[in-house]
Amino acid sequence: MAKAKARQATIAALLTALIAALAVVLGLSLERPLRVATTADTPIATLPGLPQEAPVLAQEPVMPADEARARNAADPFFSGPIAAAAPFRFAGSPEDFDRARECLALAAMAEAGGSDEGQRAVLQVILNRVRHPAFAKTVCGVVFEGAQRATGCQFSFTCDGSLSRQYGDAAWSAARRRAEEALKGHIFAAVGNATHYHTDWVYPYWSPRLVKLAQVDTHLFYRWPGYWGTPGAMRIAYRGGEPDMETLRDDAALPASPGPVASFAPLPPGTPKVSGGEVKVRDITGRGNFLLIANHDAAEAAANARKLCGASATCRVLGWSDAAAIPATFPVPPASRAAQKFSYSRDPSGAEIVLYSCEWFKSVPREQCIPRPRN
Repeated sequence: MAKAKARQATIAALLTALIAALAVVLGLSLERPLRVATTADTPIATLPGLPQEAPVLAQEPVMPADEARARNAADPFFSGPIAAAAPFRFAGSPEDFDRARECLALAAMAEAGGSDEGQRAVLQVILNRVRHPAFAKTVCGVVFEGAQRATGCQFSFTCDGSLSRQYGDAAWSAARRRAEEALKGHIFAAVGNATHYHTDWVYPYWSPRLVKLAQVDTHLFYRWPGYWGTPGAMRIAYRGGEPDMETLRDDAALPASPGPVASFAPLPPGTPKVSGGEVKVRDITGRGNFLLIANHDAAEAAANARKLCGASATCRVLGWSDAAAIPATFPVPPASRAAQKFSYSRDPSGAEIVLYSCEWFKSVPREQCIPRPRN
């Protein structure tokens, strides 16, 4: 009897191993049941972590950073095997390759600094997105997706003023090398089929509902649960057609009309009064606001922003200490970006992103500082 049971157990184990091996070959998923079950027919728009949401929220949300880190630590990593993404298959012109490499290198530096693993993880997410039906179909299109919108972007560096950063030749050379390797098929297997990530000092509403795969430096990486997070979903073949990065950069920071006080439009009726500052620009929807900040009180600036946004699901409030630097409208030109002292945005989930100029607001934690240009 014991020998028969042992034989049955051995056969069962062999069958399990065989099924698992077939699943790897066929790109199927044998993961444990997830909190959100999805199939190929599930609308992408109903998934947690919507496509239009930034893959990295490099700023501070409502909760303090220590609390966000604690909540992130409480969410477990996926315990099963992480399937590596398929090698990227480039099929474009030499010009497409050069443009894709430049966009990848810029994103890698802006998002991960000089970290080798950090940059490779970011590159993998971008290329995963290129092949996923939820996102743009070019490398530069993914990197700059949403950067022309007044209310936000997917990669925060394209709309928070970070495009003004300057990188040295050595940094560009290293990032370009990593980007070129990724375009030629190098895989950073640790993040699997991740399409989302965020820093460990924020806690987006969607993070506990996605599959937490890995941590690289301070970034946590996620994929969608169910079918949309499997290799089979990464089915869009790359065909080139890369837009010019310089044009995209210009569009993301398109100069607005001059903004001295005399050019400001009258404030709409019902514009709330603020303390420690003055509302200079407010669009008719109330979702876009420019403030003249009169003091160095970070808490008051944030309170003013929340007052101006009210119950709006999507809202932005930007602040300056110099009225002459305030533009008349969106988008914010580069010179105004450089002079900006405060930034508040609220996404449709209700999460807040708050940044400060740490040269103006002296007591703000480092992780809440507006990124400054660096050489």
